[in-house]
Amino acid sequence: MKWLLLILEAVLRVLIPVLEKSSEAKMQDAGPQPELRERLRARVRRHWGAAAIVLMLLCLAGCGSRTIYVPDGEPVRLRETIRDAKVWVMGSDGQPVAGTMDLPEGWYCLAVPKEE
Repeated sequence: MKWLLLILEAVLRVLIPVLEKSSEAKMQDAGPQPELRERLRARVRRHWGAAAIVLMLLCLAGCGSRTIYVPDGEPVRLRETIRDAKVWVMGSDGQPVAGTMDLPEGWYCLAVPKEE
């Protein structure tokens, strides 16, 4: 990995001065451009109304959701099937084994309290 960084550093040390020289040749001081400024102002005024409407809709979108607090240790019932849920199951030797399964609609879920 270190050799890759050294190669990248060497390439950048060569490219940066070349890019800097090429950009200096193209740079010029721009004079005032009142017509461009007015076109940009008109565009901002034209689109400001649409942006304000979108912003209001985004703010109102959160008003329709409902959050329910479920206290720790309370069971909940699944409303829809959860596909390929990552689960721990007990193996034949009594040790937990990682696996995946579908949790069907209607099953109850309950958090296991932490062992002390």
